Amino acid sequence: MIAINNITVRFTGEDIFTDVSFLVNDRDRIGLVGKNGSGKTTLLNVIASEMEPESGNIASPSGQSLGYLKQEMNTDSDLTVLKEARRAFKEHLALELQIQNYTHQIAERTDYHSESYLALVTHLNDANDRFAMLGGHSMDENCEKILMGLGFERSDFGRPLTEFSSGWQMRVELAKILLRMPDILLLDEPTNHLDIESIQWLEDFLINYPGAVLLVSHDRAFLDNVTNRTVELSLGRSFDYKASYSDFEALQEQRLAKERASFNNQQQQIAQIERFIDRFRYKNTKARQVQSKMKLLDKMEKVEVSQTDKTTISFRFPPAPHSGRVTVRAERAGKSYGSHLVLHNLEFSIARGEKVAFVGRNGEGKSTLSKMIVGQLPYDGKLEIGHLVKIGYYAQNQHEMLDMDKTVFETIDDVAAGDWRPRVKGLLGSFLFRGEDLDKKVKILSGGEKARLSLARMLLNPVNFLVLDEPTNHLDMRSKDILKSALLQFDGTLIIVSHDRDFLSGLTEKVFEFRNHGIRQFIGDVHEFLETRRVEHFDEMGTGKSTTTTRQPDAPSQNKMDYERRKDAEREQRKLFSRIEKSEAAIDKLEKQIADIDHILSNPDPGNKKILSGEIYQEYDALKQQHEKEMGEWERLHHALEEMIQE
Repeated sequence: MIAINNITVRFTGEDIFTDVSFLVNDRDRIGLVGKNGSGKTTLLNVIASEMEPESGNIASPSGQSLGYLKQEMNTDSDLTVLKEARRAFKEHLALELQIQNYTHQIAERTDYHSESYLALVTHLNDANDRFAMLGGHSMDENCEKILMGLGFERSDFGRPLTEFSSGWQMRVELAKILLRMPDILLLDEPTNHLDIESIQWLEDFLINYPGAVLLVSHDRAFLDNVTNRTVELSLGRSFDYKASYSDFEALQEQRLAKERASFNNQQQQIAQIERFIDRFRYKNTKARQVQSKMKLLDKMEKVEVSQTDKTTISFRFPPAPHSGRVTVRAERAGKSYGSHLVLHNLEFSIARGEKVAFVGRNGEGKSTLSKMIVGQLPYDGKLEIGHLVKIGYYAQNQHEMLDMDKTVFETIDDVAAGDWRPRVKGLLGSFLFRGEDLDKKVKILSGGEKARLSLARMLLNPVNFLVLDEPTNHLDMRSKDILKSALLQFDGTLIIVSHDRDFLSGLTEKVFEFRNHGIRQFIGDVHEFLETRRVEHFDEMGTGKSTTTTRQPDAPSQNKMDYERRKDAEREQRKLFSRIEKSEAAIDKLEKQIADIDHILSNPDPGNKKILSGEIYQEYDALKQQHEKEMGEWERLHHALEEMIQE
């Protein structure tokens, strides 16, 4: 158990959060949530004793162990993957070395009956007993299980860690923390460097973990599957809910609604009491009652409504320009880096308007194919981009491509053209850059702010083919929801690389799975694809290929139900968007027809038969009535959409 007691942290004279308090019990699974900048990572640093708070303290039993995975960690080891993972077992390795030394000394001795010899034997036996008690004989077995669960192959174990990307090196750091089995796990965005299969494995591991888990994540599905409590940081305060993330959202709204109702009721009571006091203040016969009412007001504990941070980005992709029926076609396409084969003999076609998810393990070629399609990488074979296709590309490191010395305003203003020129501030405002934010240098922005700025930059040029590589990295929950809503409305072609199952759910209708240098196409939503892959994965258990632990029996069915509800809601939302667009097109057409008649009537031709017969006036009235009716329908549809989004 660990107690967080009235923690306050202040930066540059302002409180990040104030008097944060909650308990982490032995088997808790807590999701620490909040918008970017709310102080989640700061609080983890305080709990891990890597930062001193302004006030408050952290209390925990002596001897309690804690493992902390940061978002980014320095991994400069020259060891192999397996040897680096084995470093998790410090006491085991020390005992192993002692056992080797004792064994070597005993082998060189012949004074079998001396006291020093017998002492060596005793020390060796004690070390062996301790080594066995700690599970030292299963060190390599445990390392193999964890490393393979996190996506490594056995052939990787002997490779130097320096040969791997920073993302794979972070997996080894996560493996070391899991192998130590601390009493409390602190995990800051543990899924950032994992693919979908590894995320599912980590979920199973954490569900069955014997200690407590406190984690930060913007992956809603991961939070729902792992956590049973949610602690929210919002506007400097903390709120504790005994629920997973999706249930927390509902409970949060219920709490706020209850607070608002209590506040309104109390305000009515106060108004009634004050009216009584004002009316009878100067009547002697009512003096005692007036005094009683005044004391009642003084003693009344005022109800307050919690303030919540509801600011979100707000945007929509411009209409997609017309393009040919086929957006991209591949024939025997491939890519190698020297002798290292990444993709081989790819054959596929993506039609106009299709929305495709690229999924698979890291390193299988998802980003590589994305770069091949947008023309950033040379390749073998053939990749044809369709007629009049205009590509918008968001790279995994898109925010790093920004000019760090420019201001937020300059970043957009320097590339804005045409109609966008006078609307730059409005565009930036919809991405939460307002006032003094416009003059901030890009280099001082947070990861989330840079991601938002990169998305804003994408809107400057209308495109009909979006290729997005991990666009949700660094975005908080609300920003991800807004981005997803915008992509649902986008009427062009979409390729999206993502490991976020909740974000992909209901967004795409086709999945390209990258595996063994090729791709396998799956028609359907990503949730249906994952259900199929999970069945395939369990079928492998008999061959000893699976390392997945047993998931709680009720989790899949509940997640399936949640998914179905979200899918139905998103389907209805898409229908409403479509009906609104048709209504807007009809209104535009009617307004053009009305404008044409206005022009005729303002410049009448005496010989116009329609004017002479009065037919033009009847037509004009009919168009006006149709326009009014269509406007009413358009307003009704928007009202229905707003209600659906609020739900």
